[in-house]
Amino acid sequence: MLFRAATADPADLDRAVAHPADGPVPALTAEKIREELAANRIRPEWIWTAEDEDGEILARALWWGRADSERPIALDCLQVGAAVADPAAVAAGLLDAGHAAFGKRPGYTISLPRGRRADPELAAAVAWRRQAANRTGLTREIERLRYEWTPAAGTAEPTGRLVFREGSDEEMLDAFVRLSRGSLDLATQHELELMDAEQLAREDFAFYRDCPGERSWWRLAHLPDGRLAGLAVPSATPYHRNVGYLGVVPEQRGQGLIDEILAEITRFHAAGGAERITATTDTVNLPMAAAFDRAGYEVTEIRLVLEDPAR
Repeated sequence: MLFRAATADPADLDRAVAHPADGPVPALTAEKIREELAANRIRPEWIWTAEDEDGEILARALWWGRADSERPIALDCLQVGAAVADPAAVAAGLLDAGHAAFGKRPGYTISLPRGRRADPELAAAVAWRRQAANRTGLTREIERLRYEWTPAAGTAEPTGRLVFREGSDEEMLDAFVRLSRGSLDLATQHELELMDAEQLAREDFAFYRDCPGERSWWRLAHLPDGRLAGLAVPSATPYHRNVGYLGVVPEQRGQGLIDEILAEITRFHAAGGAERITATTDTVNLPMAAAFDRAGYEVTEIRLVLEDPAR
């Protein structure tokens, strides 16, 4: 078995891109891969294949990053041919080869339809992918709901319960710190096991600042008497507007203020002409999921996130 990146020859890249994305797990089409290559979000050195002794491609992995990323951020697609007897073993070897070249283990997000557990073929396809990811160090699992808003859902009018304003970097960092305390977000809880709240706040601030959205979009949420209530970070991906980060400080939780903050983000994007706003939350974060439901966001897919627990 030969594991290699599609960098040696243009013909290698063409073969890797054209490799059929068979099976029930959604995957990028060849046309979409070409678009991502042109945008520098997928690169030949981030496309890896497993080949037999005759040069036939048995498996393919595609990693993705931002246009300015030095190394890939996430594994986007992973396919192994139906004729392969042990797809988990081949996939694990392919991932190990990629990880060794990158010097890191990017997370793997598997996008799935709702009701995935009721489809035996889909369940089996997810099972070998999970096994391969686990064997290569991606052992931390989070299941997330992916939401989407469209103009048909409408927007809520401001109620006056909160006042939104721009804030300095210092004020924003303080808000990130305060919101992380008692958070139901599993990624936040995990990060707080590895670092203190101040370091996490700096990392979150830097992450959202580097997203395609603008820093000038961010807003602090205050009660009419001036007390901090929360934070609204409208953001964007390379493809569409999204709900980046939002939350309520611990002492103000349980009063429905998350609805006010989500509504502010939705109004902001809608006023900018957004035809689609996406958002995600963990399946266990029931209050946040309920807020999205009330705001007219609809679940479009389930995301199984597999990550390196060391980071």
